[in-house]
Amino acid sequence: MIAFDHLVVGAPTLDEGASWLEARLGIPMSAGGKHETMGTHNRLLSLGPGRFLEVIAIDPDGKTPARARWFELDAPAMQERLAQSPALIHWVVRTDDIARAIAATTSGDCDVLSLSRGNFRWRIGVPPSGSLAQDGIAPTVIQWDGGGHPSDFLPDAGCGLEALVLQHPQAQATLRILRAAGLDARDPVEARSRGRGLAARIRTPRGIVTLAE
Repeated sequence: MIAFDHLVVGAPTLDEGASWLEARLGIPMSAGGKHETMGTHNRLLSLGPGRFLEVIAIDPDGKTPARARWFELDAPAMQERLAQSPALIHWVVRTDDIARAIAATTSGDCDVLSLSRGNFRWRIGVPPSGSLAQDGIAPTVIQWDGGGHPSDFLPDAGCGLEALVLQHPQAQATLRILRAAGLDARDPVEARSRGRGLAARIRTPRGIVTLAE
């Protein structure tokens, strides 16, 4: 029912986030676009077929949305955190049945929003408060409805996801729920009860690089 889709790196500005990632991964980020409904914009990096990494920030030229932005980008605590440094804050799984997938996972109470960017069309579960469940380890659910998948249009960067580590006292229970909801064993997601947040090991042309809180 669900599969790993992408990582989310938050940043105070898009340029800062892209520079932070490029310095660590040694790979330039590809152009993304604007999310007019949320007042955000992004840049992308391929992690292989069906997978990518997104760096996202509030768009200073965008309109303030009528609702809370996704990924806690409006929350003072998140803004203070990202002012210190860009960080890996969240991850997203995809599905072909978003209502069923949200009900079967740990995503919490969500509004299902229909959004678009260029030719891409998708539905995504966003809590009314814009909050991240379980310090961001419980994934957001997305359903791509048209225009293909972003990874189909990104250049091969020679990068891939080696492992995504969920760190939370309930991480092992969360991962069991996600596996029961269909998260394939080939999706390299691990759980640790120590710490909080996410850590991702990325295979790059310069070796394995870890992105974390």
